[in-house]
Amino acid sequence: MGLWTAPAPPQISILFSRLTFLGGAVDRMSQSIEPPINEKTLIEVRNLKKYFPMKSGILQRTRGWVKAVDDVSFVIEEGETLGLVGESGCGKTTLGRTMLRLVEATAGKVLIRGANIFELNPQELKSMRRSLQIIFQDPYSSLDPSIPIGEQITEGLRIHNIGDGDEQREALKDLLRHVGLEDYHAKRYPDEFSGGQRQRIGIARALALRPAFIVCDEPVSALDVSIQAQILNLLKDLQRDFNLTYLFIAHNMSVIEHISDRVAVMYLGKIVELAPRDQLFKKPLHPYTQALMSAIPSADHDRQKTRIILAGDVPSPSDPPSGCHFHPRCPVAFEPCPIEEPPLKEVNPGHWAACWLME
Repeated sequence: MGLWTAPAPPQISILFSRLTFLGGAVDRMSQSIEPPINEKTLIEVRNLKKYFPMKSGILQRTRGWVKAVDDVSFVIEEGETLGLVGESGCGKTTLGRTMLRLVEATAGKVLIRGANIFELNPQELKSMRRSLQIIFQDPYSSLDPSIPIGEQITEGLRIHNIGDGDEQREALKDLLRHVGLEDYHAKRYPDEFSGGQRQRIGIARALALRPAFIVCDEPVSALDVSIQAQILNLLKDLQRDFNLTYLFIAHNMSVIEHISDRVAVMYLGKIVELAPRDQLFKKPLHPYTQALMSAIPSADHDRQKTRIILAGDVPSPSDPPSGCHFHPRCPVAFEPCPIEEPPLKEVNPGHWAACWLME
């Protein structure tokens, strides 16, 4: 019952030939495993919430909640890239980290092949970590400046007691080559590399345990445009070679269009639209998505775009508007919008939107 069944490059195949997903923890979890929606479903998020308490006073009493992720549900199929896009502060990063249990959820479920990650005990969670990894936004702050990058890449192998010293060194060489670095780079420190090279190191570290699922938390936003293209193409090549599944978080719609198979649009802690990439970019349904699309630069001077300027700022997640959270800024809001929250409904096959205009 493995999350990872695809063939791997020779050196890594040797190192992991005797490993299986979750090891002996599978038997102990068998009672709590729920059947996935279909055999291709790898990740299933159900009604996920993450609220942060707001405390004040000498006794630090809770006076309210910041609803960073508010009742979010979706699935990710094995081998696909789900792009997650939205303005800064809408909850994208919190959603990704909560899915990996880097922060504890307030409510909801995240099922990995039917196993709820929030119900795992520490030993089971440690085993599950082999299949779930993250690539951070800042390639420098995510690395320890006092440790050679070779040791940082293989740290996960040592923690999980995978292979002996020789096998770990061979795996390190293979990982470095896959991300476009050389063997001698292993002894260098993070400050000896450029931003793009540091992100390649972060990618190699995420790949070390042969994960099935990687959260890419704005991995190219801190890089130059020319380097962004290289990293995006590298991620696509690695996805093909290692059969990876991505949740790709970004605020750049052009980047999302380049790498995603499906796209989820997030606003103030909620998914407001979810659709296949081509369908979403051809005909966005939600007014918020349409506004994001209108901001995409175009080199085609003959193709004029009507720029949609949203009024006001993003409301505070500690005090979201009633009804549809987007209605104070929406250019087409009408009577039910401030009163009742629209459900996320399937408007066309595979195309979901939360907007009263769809009724």
